[in-house]
Amino acid sequence: MAGERVRWGILATGGIAQQFTAELLDLPDAEVVAVASRSEAGAKTFAERFGIGRAYGDWASLAADEDVDVVYVATPHSAHREAARLCLEAGRAVLCEKAFTLNAREAEELVALARARGLFLMEAMWMYCHPLIRRLKALVDDGVIGEVRTVQADFGLAGPFPPSHRLRDPAQGGGATLDLGVYPVSFAHLLLGEPESVTARAQLSPEGVDLQTGMLLSWSGGAQALLHCAVNSGTGVTASVTGSAGRIDVPGGFFYPDRFVLHRDGREPEEFVAAAEDGPRDSMRHEAMEVMRCLRSGSVESPLVPLDGSLGVMRTLDAVRSAIGVRYPGEA
Repeated sequence: MAGERVRWGILATGGIAQQFTAELLDLPDAEVVAVASRSEAGAKTFAERFGIGRAYGDWASLAADEDVDVVYVATPHSAHREAARLCLEAGRAVLCEKAFTLNAREAEELVALARARGLFLMEAMWMYCHPLIRRLKALVDDGVIGEVRTVQADFGLAGPFPPSHRLRDPAQGGGATLDLGVYPVSFAHLLLGEPESVTARAQLSPEGVDLQTGMLLSWSGGAQALLHCAVNSGTGVTASVTGSAGRIDVPGGFFYPDRFVLHRDGREPEEFVAAAEDGPRDSMRHEAMEVMRCLRSGSVESPLVPLDGSLGVMRTLDAVRSAIGVRYPGEA
């Protein structure tokens, strides 16, 4: 595929699919050739809006389309396993939205299938592909702040969200943890790996999903992560990582930052600012570019968003939900 345009299929037509498709259309080496929805009318409306040639009223037709190189799965979490599995079984590469699946068991199933078929699979954790987040990780890995001791991160939306909203619906994997908590947890994993222990407390909704959750992750070396997510209170959406020799603070919108500040004892704070060529801070194009780079190189896994890392995040999210008593319909 080296040097060729990558042909994308879009599975689902919600807001995140619209944003991602708009980003793809701005990339000269990407082509969106098909879209699928459970509703043919919805698929056609989406196709007309973005100038897409084929619109399918079922997912299987998109999965079977030989002109599609990779499918972007943008359904709610509860349908990730079904949609991604359908595409992988048809021989399509897959970029699947986060949280990767409802639970680690489902994620393990998809990873095993992709590896058995030799197909590319990646969780759409766009934060990991963001240029400034990559710069932050490089500084931490280089020991600029010494040994990491503490990670703090929060992501909360004020709402209010009615009981009918997907964020309150157990059948759609609702609640703060999978939708928002995946970002603070993934940020901690990026810097420290999978924790040794997980504790959590939450406020639950009448429907049985978490409205807000506080998490404490611990590692054998003594490091800790203090994390929070909410769908009933707007937070600063900030993050900080503190080491034995300094600290890095990421202001509002930590998972798509436009800057961060490095603090070291005896030195003036040093600000790192996004480059103009990186595009808007909320751009998802870096994620799409990483997928296409991998496909052209013949890689079946991204080093920026490794599958073992996504599995580790899902195990942590499982542990959080176990601690707070959130279980979704159909889970064993």
